[in-house]
Amino acid sequence: MCQLIHLRRARAISAIFAAVFGLLGFAPTLQAQEITVDFDPAATKVDFTLAATMHTVHGTFKLKSGQIHVNSSTGKASGVIALDATTGNTDNSSRDKKMHGEILESAKFPEITFTPNDVKGDLAAILTHQTAAQVEVAGVFRLHGQDHDATLKISAQPGASGHIDATSQFSVPYIQWGLKSPNTFLLHVADSVDVTVHASGKISASP
Repeated sequence: MCQLIHLRRARAISAIFAAVFGLLGFAPTLQAQEITVDFDPAATKVDFTLAATMHTVHGTFKLKSGQIHVNSSTGKASGVIALDATTGNTDNSSRDKKMHGEILESAKFPEITFTPNDVKGDLAAILTHQTAAQVEVAGVFRLHGQDHDATLKISAQPGASGHIDATSQFSVPYIQWGLKSPNTFLLHVADSVDVTVHASGKISASP
């Protein structure tokens, strides 16, 4: 009789441990979510600065579209963020004409895109809209028809009504990336352009 009781207890304990380990084993799957951010072109601002002889050139681009997807468990990402290259503007018509016609060739390459493939950082904070978070997004820039690997550091803050506000600053070595140099005998500009992005988007999650 005692042996039967001990056997039943052992089986009950084994069943409990099996259930616990089963839940632990499936926890990542149950918790994993796909985070989607749809960026609002009207609420996104893309500024750039280019150091030049005697002065600094300031300009802007407009966001054409932007949507990214991130797996909260693995950090794997997809989607694309596209700038309208034809909207590049420095408030100088002759300079802009040269920029579009000779440097960017925006009629031939009307988009500048960034395709994310991996995100590292506090995704939980972003998903729950609790606190600001720092993330690193690795991906590929496509500029002037050529692909270039890059990693962007992004500061994200929770916004109102399920929105997220993100800021990123980075440099684009456009000469190294194969674009034509605008330097002349009298004018010399930097080999890289500094970009600042202030973006806002709607964030959502699904299993």
